[in-house]
Amino acid sequence: MSMRKIEKPWGHELIFAHTQKYAGKILYIKKGEKLSYQYHNNKEETILLYKGKMLFEFEKENTAQSLQLNPGDTFHIPPKMKHRMSALEECEVFEVSSPELEDVVRLKDAYGRCEK
Repeated sequence: MSMRKIEKPWGHELIFAHTQKYAGKILYIKKGEKLSYQYHNNKEETILLYKGKMLFEFEKENTAQSLQLNPGDTFHIPPKMKHRMSALEECEVFEVSSPELEDVVRLKDAYGRCEK
C-alpha cells in the first residue's frame, strides 16, 4: 500500500497502513485548529502525541474532562467515547486503530461538517 495524504480543514493526515485488521495514520494539526468533537460506534484507537502540545477533551462516565498532552503522551479511545483534539502548538499525532476509518459521528465541528 502506498501512503495516502488526505487534506483536512485543520491540517492533513497520512494513512500509512489500512488492512482488514488495523489502520495507521499520522495527523498533522495546525496550531490553533481542532478536530470535531466526535465519537466512533465501532472504531477503537490509540494516539501518541509525537510533536507539539494539544488539549485533549473527552467524556468519561458522562463527565467532560480535558488533559494537556505533551510529546510522548498516549491516550486510548474506546468505541463510543466522545473526544476532540485541539492543537496548542503545531502537532504530529500517531494514530493506530481498528480499520473502520469512515466510522465518525461528529457532534460539534468548527468547519460545518456535522450531519443534520
